[in-house]
Amino acid sequence: MKQYRKNDEAFTGLEAAIVLIAFVVVAAVFSYVMLGAGFFTSQKSQEVVHTSVEQASSSMEVRGEVYGLNGTSTEGGVSNITTVRFTVALTAGGSPVDINKTVMTYMTADTVTTLPYNGTVADDAGNWTVFEKQNDDGDWLLENGEQFVLDANLPYKKSLTADTQFSIEIRPAVGAALGLKRTVPPQIDKVNLLY
Repeated sequence: MKQYRKNDEAFTGLEAAIVLIAFVVVAAVFSYVMLGAGFFTSQKSQEVVHTSVEQASSSMEVRGEVYGLNGTSTEGGVSNITTVRFTVALTAGGSPVDINKTVMTYMTADTVTTLPYNGTVADDAGNWTVFEKQNDDGDWLLENGEQFVLDANLPYKKSLTADTQFSIEIRPAVGAALGLKRTVPPQIDKVNLLY
């Protein structure tokens, strides 16, 4: 009978092949994971860019002049502006704005007040309303070609006197806020152009 001697040369070649295959498999799995993470990251960054552009650009703008209406409020016999009226429309390429979800804030040097939305009920102090809709299709979305005339009915005892500066901020649910900064003229008439 033949005697077999212990020879490890073939076994070492087999081990090297197994280790090489294991390295190739691990590298393939690692590259797949890295490619997947890269695709996920680029998709997320694209979403962030689109969202930030949508949030940063204001969808609304003021069309025409801003008027102050002299109501029945007189403090000490001085006429005051009780309603600020202005028209808003979409900017070019702006996305529709749901007017029901819009928040309006009224600010003077000594007061900051959030005016609640009150639909189309006019002359109710301390809120804002849609006075008139122009070219609308019956819904409450401000869309291309439509204009909404808004009334900011100032809170009782916070109406505007002559030469008073004030700001109104209109913040839609999506997009940047639209700010109005105006000054009341020295003489208050029934209807006043605010500059």
